[in-house]
Amino acid sequence: MHFFLIKSLVIGLAALIPAQATFVVRCGSRLYDQRSDPIAQPGRVSHHVHVLCGGNGFNFTMDFNDARQSLYYRAQDGSFQHVPLMGDDPHGIAGGMAIYYLHRPGPDNDPIAPFPDGFRMVAGNPYKRTPGTDFNSKAISSLCIGSGPDGSNVQYAGFPNVTCPGGIRMQVTFPGCWNGRDNDAPDHVSHVAYPVDGNFDGGRCPSTHPVHIMTLFFEVGYQTNLFAGRWWDNGKQPFVLATGDPSGYGMHGDFLNGWDPDTLQRAVRDCTDGNTDCPDQTFSYWTDAEQQRCKLPLSVNEVVQGVLPSLPGCNPVSFDLPTAVKNNKNCADKKVFNPSRDRPLPPINEWEYLGCGNDQPDSGRTFPDERWVNSGMTHQMCVAYCDRAEYTYAGIEYGNECYCGNSLADDRAPVPGNWGNCLLPCPGDTTMECGGYNAMTMYRKGSTDAGSSKARRFADRITDYLEYEAE
Repeated sequence: MHFFLIKSLVIGLAALIPAQATFVVRCGSRLYDQRSDPIAQPGRVSHHVHVLCGGNGFNFTMDFNDARQSLYYRAQDGSFQHVPLMGDDPHGIAGGMAIYYLHRPGPDNDPIAPFPDGFRMVAGNPYKRTPGTDFNSKAISSLCIGSGPDGSNVQYAGFPNVTCPGGIRMQVTFPGCWNGRDNDAPDHVSHVAYPVDGNFDGGRCPSTHPVHIMTLFFEVGYQTNLFAGRWWDNGKQPFVLATGDPSGYGMHGDFLNGWDPDTLQRAVRDCTDGNTDCPDQTFSYWTDAEQQRCKLPLSVNEVVQGVLPSLPGCNPVSFDLPTAVKNNKNCADKKVFNPSRDRPLPPINEWEYLGCGNDQPDSGRTFPDERWVNSGMTHQMCVAYCDRAEYTYAGIEYGNECYCGNSLADDRAPVPGNWGNCLLPCPGDTTMECGGYNAMTMYRKGSTDAGSSKARRFADRITDYLEYEAE
């Protein structure tokens, strides 16, 4: 079984790992940011934007993923701007999150049970706006990076009302006790519980939930430091969660189990010594480059990044619970649409769109025969250039670089079901993407059988998405 793993994160997570961590799955990228939540709102557009990390089989009704809600900067003019995750950069690199699997058997050293197939749970309450002293409240926190007098990190229950030189790390600890019967519950929380003594991330389980499971700890860093000079005149912190929560107390996380049962059982059994990089014989890992290429097509026709006139879903910014519970229905109702209605893209003359493949300059260009750079690059320009030079393949990378070649290796071709990392807008047509970091928007001339079988399967498969309307 493969897992996303990134050896180093921008904020140096190795120094911040909780004591007695068993192993860590570090998602060095994410599938997408959009309003989807197959736990709380399956089969429809969710009320607020989530950050999705995990398996690329994710869909709106079921599957496995790790989800956290997005963070926005609220400007004094009423607009909102998406706060980049730590690891995001302007060149198409996307940051992710870290998920710690903690071996917390309690004072009686209870056995740890693996998550059963189909297991899912939610930690935190998106409509919470006030602090609390119970374990459910303590399990949600934020870490202000570098704000201590000696440059140390300071933990808060909600959003810190001070600038954080290294940004904010939002943290969610999931319940570590299970009733031993139900894989889910109508509220997605009552089948699990926090301990009855000790601490929220370790202690005795209640008699109603006697089975210890791995304690999950999610963390995701946001580059709030980029907005350090844009705080409001009254000095109050300017950030809100995607639900419209300006307090930070409503941070929450969703977990859907997608582990292979035998692999998880080995991890629970063997990864108990606090070595965060669990023995290689237990897992195999995707590389950083492979993680960046693992993207899914958006299924909600909605802009959720950049500067926005309102939060996605028109969620009002409010400390008041009744106001927070229900958002603007007319704005929130969106259609789950078929990405393939816009893609695969129509052919350009005799050139067929293949999808987003990858380039590996360190080991040789995917299309090494010719390179052309133009500050006004479009798909049509690159295809026309390679066509005039009598090549079979055309690829656009880094926004403005066009490459031509006559062959495409299978390991460089678009992967079925994977949208790739082609996220940079074309300088000459910003409605289109022109590749990305080590990612190529690819075309092939004619309908010949030459070329990659993967590319052909990708072109076939992405027409299979279904369209249905969110209720």
